[in-house]
Parts: sequence; C-alpha cells; structure tokens
Amino acid sequence: MTGRSSLAQLPSNAESPQWQLNRDMLAATLDTLLAIPNLAELRTALATLQQRLHDSGDPIHRPDGSVVLFTPVVLIADLEQIAAARTLERARYYLTRLRRSLDKPRFAPASDIDLRRWKEYDDILTDSLWLIERRDTSGVHRADYWGNFVPQIPRQFIRRYTRPGEWVLDPFAGSGTTLIEARRLGRHAVGLELQATMVEHTRALLAAEQPAQETVAAIEQGDSLTTDFAALLARYGAQSVQLVLLHPPYHDIIRFSDDPRDLSNAPTMAEFLTRLTSVTERVAAVLDRGRYLALVIGDMYRQGEWHPLGFYAMEAVRACGFSLKSIIVKNVSGTLGKRGNNELWRYRALAGGFYVFKHEYIFVLRRQ
Repeated sequence: MTGRSSLAQLPSNAESPQWQLNRDMLAATLDTLLAIPNLAELRTALATLQQRLHDSGDPIHRPDGSVVLFTPVVLIADLEQIAAARTLERARYYLTRLRRSLDKPRFAPASDIDLRRWKEYDDILTDSLWLIERRDTSGVHRADYWGNFVPQIPRQFIRRYTRPGEWVLDPFAGSGTTLIEARRLGRHAVGLELQATMVEHTRALLAAEQPAQETVAAIEQGDSLTTDFAALLARYGAQSVQLVLLHPPYHDIIRFSDDPRDLSNAPTMAEFLTRLTSVTERVAAVLDRGRYLALVIGDMYRQGEWHPLGFYAMEAVRACGFSLKSIIVKNVSGTLGKRGNNELWRYRALAGGFYVFKHEYIFVLRRQ
C-alpha cells in the first residue's frame, strides 16, 4: 500500500476551478484576524480579505512554493459564515476551524479525504438515498452492456474507501466500469470475467482510456467460483486488496451467457446464494481486515411475489466475516428492458397489485 500525499486530499471534480493561494500568507492573515478584539473590526477585515481573494493580482494568489488549494465558493462561504456570527466568540470558533484547515491534513479512515477540508468534498455522497438520473458516458464508458452499473457507483466507493496507489478487486468485471474508474483515480484494479468475449472488449476499452498516472488496470478471463485470487493478484505484484466491488447478476433476471458456471444460470435462488457466498469467501481472503466491500444488487418479482434477493444476498455476504456499515437505496431509471415501456409496466402494476422496480441496493460492508 502507498502513503497519502499532501495533494491527495483534493476533491476530484469540484465544480469551480480552485484557487492556488499562498499558504503562509493566508495563515498569517487568519492569525491576524484571530487577534482582532471586536466583532465590527473583524467584519471589516474579513471584507478586505474577500476583496484580496477576488483580485487575481493580489500576492495572496502567488504561492511561491507555499501553496494551498481552495474551491472559491467554499472559502468565501466560510468567510461569510464568520462575518455573520453574532458573537466574537462564535466568529473566532469558525475562524480557528478555517485556520486549522491549513495545517497538516487529518485523513478519514481508509481514504485520502482530509477531514479538515471536508467542505471541499461536495462530490462525495454521504446520504443513503442516491438519485443518479444519468450515467456517466465520458471517455470509454458505454451503456451498451446489459447489467453494467453506472460509473458513479464505483467512483464513489473508490474515492471514499481507498487511497491513490491502493488495490481494487472486481470479481464480476463485465465491461470494466470499475477498472476504468480505478484507473482514472490513480488506483490499481484487477477484474475477473467469465465471458472471454467481454474480456477482450474490456481490454480494448482500458487500452483506449489514457491514465493520469501509471497504474495496473487488468482484466482476466476466469470463474470467480474457482479462481485463486491470491495467485491472481500475485501476478500483478499485489498481496491483497483494499476494496472489493461485487456487482453480481441479480440471479436470472438477465442471463449473461449459456455457461452453467454463470451465476445468472443458477437453477434456484438458493443455489445462486450458495455461489455468491463461495465467491465472497474467496475475495474476503485477499481483502485487508478493516477494509470495505460494496455489494450492488436488486430484488426479484416472480409468480406474483416479491423476493428480497438484495437482503438475502446481504446476509450471505455478511456471514462471510463482514459487518454491515450502510444500506444505500439507488434509483433505477431507463433500463434497457423497460425503456419505452413505461405505460405497459404501469398497467401491469395496476393489474397485478405490485409496484414497478425503481430502486436497487448498495450494501457497504467492512471485513472484520
């Protein structure tokens, strides 16, 4: 595993360009503000600092080897919060918090998220309801493979639960969404896929995705039920991984191949869960203790009955030595199977007394 650098703390896709500020000058200015004896004078000094920040020619925008990056809207909002404080004590509290954000980073567990700069990470989701209306189609990402998940899902977990240079494993790699995102974010990733044609397709995509830095982004053909994952990782110089992303078939809702080893061809739900358990046990053996596994899966509706496949799968994974950290509900919209058939599915729901699937689950688990 690699250590965390001072630049690893920055958000990956802040909406506005970041200011490169002179850290020493900004720190000295904030120290001066902390020494101001009354609120009125402090507010005047804060207004002056804001004017300087909006002036690109001000020396505070010349780092001279002492650089700190800020998203403009975040820094200005912090200064406005200080100015709006009703008491000097409260203003100094906010000011001290801002001053500390310039000091040595305080990283969140298993990531390079700097908790002193937590407001900068507006790209990181922390709520349990995810409404993602449009999948990311940037670069080599494609939506032409049934059952692949939106790139935003692996991106969230790679950002949240790994550091640059660490390893991600995807035993149901499919069209390589996880591998592409890991490569973009400077993490190493290895995927396994049963279908040889998909392996070649994904290798072509990975070759076309130009990485920002040199990382391993590999996919191999194989059966996750029998693969020795330790040996697989060893071929790429890794002894373990720090994140596992599990996006298995939702039993036989989509049959991905004619191969009897394919989980989508499991003859019964019980057999599907048995196979999922076997895969989980294998990947758990190479996942560092205390690190995370994310399971993405949905439910099934058969013969007039809702089958909570997601929760069955969650329990199967949890029994493999994991504790449950979170349950996320994510919206499902525009699937290939239902695209253009909204009226038909609404009629079927009214006639059959059920509700149309519009969500799936993401279970976040931690290896004990």
